[in-house]
This record gives sequence, C-alpha cells and structure tokens, in this order.
Amino acid sequence: MTKITIFSGFLGAGKTTLIKKLINEGYKGEKLVLIENEFGQIGIDGGFLKDAGIEITEMNSGCICCSLVGDFGKALEKVLEEYKPDRILIEPSGVGKLSDVINAVRNIDAHDVELDGFTTIVDAKKCKMYQKNFGEFFNNQITYASCLILSHTAGLTQEQLNDVVQRLREFNSAAPIVTTEWDELTGQQLVEAMTQVNTLDDELKQLLEEEKKHHHHHHHDDDDEDEHEHHHHHDDDDEDEHEHHHHHHHADEVFTSWGTETPRTYTAEAITAALEALSDEETYGLVLRAKGIVAGEDGQWIHFDYVPGVPDVRTGSAETTGRLCVIGSKLAAAAISKLFCVAQGGIVCQ
Repeated sequence: MTKITIFSGFLGAGKTTLIKKLINEGYKGEKLVLIENEFGQIGIDGGFLKDAGIEITEMNSGCICCSLVGDFGKALEKVLEEYKPDRILIEPSGVGKLSDVINAVRNIDAHDVELDGFTTIVDAKKCKMYQKNFGEFFNNQITYASCLILSHTAGLTQEQLNDVVQRLREFNSAAPIVTTEWDELTGQQLVEAMTQVNTLDDELKQLLEEEKKHHHHHHHDDDDEDEHEHHHHHDDDDEDEHEHHHHHHHADEVFTSWGTETPRTYTAEAITAALEALSDEETYGLVLRAKGIVAGEDGQWIHFDYVPGVPDVRTGSAETTGRLCVIGSKLAAAAISKLFCVAQGGIVCQ
C-alpha cells in the first residue's frame, strides 16, 4: 500500500519548507517520492529538495490542473512502478485547484494506493489579499483541504489571527487548522493533524457529490462568465466590493509566469535589490512569487524566495545552471528581464 499525501497552498505559502520538516521529523523510515509541478516552464523547487535525497519528477509544461489526464497520471504511474514507495508526496503548483489534483489521484486505480490527506498551507499574512484577488483558486484550496496549516503567523495580533481563522472557516468548517508556529511543533504532531480520518472522508464525500452535480449541470453556469472582471488590490479598504464567482477559468488564463536559465553571477545585494523592486506593480505587473538559484560572484550559490514585500536571500547548494522564475498576473516580461539583466533563453544582457 502506497500512501499519497497532497500539499496544496497558494504561491509562497511555504509548502517546500513544510515538506522538508516532515521529511526530517514526520516520515522517518519511510521510502518517499516527491512529485511536484511548477506553473510555467522553469522548475525551481527541485534544487531546494535535492539535498533531502528525495526522488523528484518535475513537470514544467504548464499548470497541473491543465494536464491532469496526461503527464500527471503518467508520472504517478511511473513513480509507483519504478520506486514502489511507502509514500508519495505531491506538491502541485501554487495556482492549481486542489479539487482537480484530488480527482487526478483518484483516477489512478491501477495500483494499491491510499489517499492519506490533502493539506493546504495558508500564508496568514496574505490570506485576505489573495482571497480578494484570486478567490477562485485560493478558496478552492481551502474548501477541499482535510487539514489547514497556517504559515507566517509571527507578528500577527490575536485579532488578526482570529480573522484569518474565521475566513478559512467560511469555506471549510471541518478541517483542523494549525495556528501554532511550526518551530514549536514536531513533525509527528503535524502528521497527526494532517491525517484525521473524519475530515478526509468528509472532503472525499463532498468532492464526489460536487463531481456528480457538475456532470449533470455542466453548462448551466456559463452564461454570465463575462460579467466578472479581476481587480488586483493590495489594500483592504474595499474588501467587500470585489467578489469573484468564477467557476470555469484555468490558471493559465489568470496567472502568467516568466522564467529563464542564466550563467550570470550575482551578489546577494543585487538580488535583494531586484526583489524589492518587484513590488512596483506599474512597472513589473502584479508579482506574487519569485524564486531562484543563481551563481554568486564570490563562488557561493544564491538561493532566493520572494512574496510581496518579503525577500528571502540566502546561500545554498549549487545547481547545473542559474535559474530564475517569477509568477504573477499581467507580468511585464521585458521589464523583469531587464531587472535581472537576462533575456529569455538565458542570454546575458549587455
């Protein structure tokens, strides 16, 4: 029996960090395989996880929810046949719909597998903004989760934390919500929260019911598709003015990605400055996530992550070549290329 655990979460929520913690503390002694999918053409997370000794299958042809029948199913079958793992960890794209991923896994019936949990990691500090701007995708990940784990809770007031929990409960009344900071918990504690059978069964039942309804009423909700527009706001003053009721968009209709490989070397200061500049929405578009591994001028490799207003630049293991990736909405690719002094295709700007 191979257990399958899905780790959902919007861009930059901390899925990779949580998976690392669970590998080290929660899944000791298990033969593990990680399947991950990057939105866009350039995969980044594989470099972060190689150090953990995990077999990785990257699929970079597009969002996981756009290729469920093809590449995803084949990758899962291949992993089951070749590695025969005790557990498969699935980390879908941050802009994937959790319901789509669950359905894809349920359609793999040629092997002895058990769905062990659908965990969604939620960035507590950005929950309100993402819910407002990308509710179709963000709320889907909340609704179908069997466990919700908050990240980036440090510095939040009790009132702010309560507001996040209330927002999550509006879309999921049953799943346990982990609000304690991760470094105060053991991996085993997190695993126990993630595998509460009752909530998992509830979500499976709900998904089956909605799947049946969708089958019978497939075309009934399409008439008013063009009535809704997306408005991206970082401020909270007009929270109730923009409600999204999109049921038929694919991620590649809302999100765009920019990525490239480059042999160029950087300094940590230059990368930090570039990441800080990405907050200029007028120049670069609405940047929701950036990450990369690039060669440093001092011989060390620079690893970086970025969510709006929070650059994280550090050193790490080497990669075969430098890679940069930016995900967001209405990105200005030419401006981003210029910012990092690269051109798509990896040609260094002069």
